[in-house]
Amino acid sequence: MRNVTLTIDGQKITVPEDYSVIQAAKELDIDIPALCYDPNLDIVAACRMCLVEVEGSRKLETSCSLKVKDGMVVHSETDKVVRARKDILQMLLDSHPNDCLTCQKAGECLLQKYSYRYDVKFRDHDGAMRPELLDTSSPYIFKDNSKCILCGKCVRTCSQVKGEREVLAFAERGYDTRIVLDADQTFETSKCVSCNRCVTVCPVGALVDKRQLGKIRNWEADKKTIQCKVCAYGCEFEVLSKNKKKIGVRAKAPANGRPLCLKGRLTTELLNIDNPDKPYRKIGGKFVESTWAKAIGLSDVMEKIEKIENTNE
Repeated sequence: MRNVTLTIDGQKITVPEDYSVIQAAKELDIDIPALCYDPNLDIVAACRMCLVEVEGSRKLETSCSLKVKDGMVVHSETDKVVRARKDILQMLLDSHPNDCLTCQKAGECLLQKYSYRYDVKFRDHDGAMRPELLDTSSPYIFKDNSKCILCGKCVRTCSQVKGEREVLAFAERGYDTRIVLDADQTFETSKCVSCNRCVTVCPVGALVDKRQLGKIRNWEADKKTIQCKVCAYGCEFEVLSKNKKKIGVRAKAPANGRPLCLKGRLTTELLNIDNPDKPYRKIGGKFVESTWAKAIGLSDVMEKIEKIENTNE
């Protein structure tokens, strides 16, 4: 593939011609903010936070969707760009609950990170706010519509596993747009398999791992990445520890074709956590407390082993 050379913020870089500007900037350690961009997902250029100024162009361009060109000159932090980002952040904060002190996502929320970076704050207003539509039906995922910024990353990652998943979608229009499961079902009544792919890509606190709620904050956790051993994909998880006690397991983003699944997550929990929460299975559209053997699909194997061992005694 042909390479092209461009300049970003005064620095020259040579990259393959299929790179986007945001990818080229990353090679230079230039952090262009983005809420909907993920290199593992389809590009939608929806959040507009990655806007940059390109010499010769009369409008700001989205760096996630803009392909590099030979001789291109890009500026990622001009006054015009910063003003646009501040306007976007202010609109998002105006519709967002001011509960960062207690939000489980605090410390790793991108909306929080960029608001701090560009000095944008919550403000009082009498305009509309996103309604608080909570989905507490799942023991694995907590959904808070009021925190959703409609980046669509959850929808795109869910749709990557064809047939089995494809559960999340956009519903309604305009300011009433929201993320729904199947035909506006809950996690419990939909065909969601609790793989947590959506949780791993959510940039804010709209989708969080319910088994971690209230247990540990991001900045106080010691993290160790391990690979799931249930199947050949080897999905990655983080074991979260505090004061040498292993408190939780959470899935990492499903890169390189790794699908993530509940069986892998629960098995990793069982093997690595000191006191894992009780497992649940979805049976007939209801989450039901389960034994670990049934939850990770080992009950038949254990019964057979027990039968063989009893016969041999």
